[in-house]
Amino acid sequence: MALKSDRYEIQTDISFFCNTALDRGGVVVYQDGTGSGAAMDQGVALVAQEAGDAGSVPLGVLLNDVVDKDLTRTHLNQYKDEVQKGGKVTVLRKGYVVTNAIDSNVTPSVGDVAYLSELEAGKISNVSGNSYTNLVVGRFLSAKDADGYAKVEVNLP
Repeated sequence: MALKSDRYEIQTDISFFCNTALDRGGVVVYQDGTGSGAAMDQGVALVAQEAGDAGSVPLGVLLNDVVDKDLTRTHLNQYKDEVQKGGKVTVLRKGYVVTNAIDSNVTPSVGDVAYLSELEAGKISNVSGNSYTNLVVGRFLSAKDADGYAKVEVNLP
């Protein structure tokens, strides 16, 4: 999965950690054991990419690549905005992105509601199979192009 540089970030959140290697551009959800209060450094405030179900709460679109590297041999690629596994990640809450993290089973159209996919982890879909209203991420601002990218408005409370 990937993001193109065409994006507009109105609101981001940097108060969550990620313990798994993930590619940017996909939707992350709150993982069990999220922290409480306004503290910014609670190690239990975790996010992950999962397929949507009744218990999923989309947090936003991941803006960092989360990698698992041996930092004694190499360093994080600052140009790709890499974050070491277990570190803090940046999550887009409001704005738009151009991403290819689109469910492979759907063909979105302009104006379709964007949901967290119930079939593919971290992907965006225009279908809510079981009508879980809590899975709404935003709205599609374009159809998929030849490379599988689409512009998606992210608008989460």
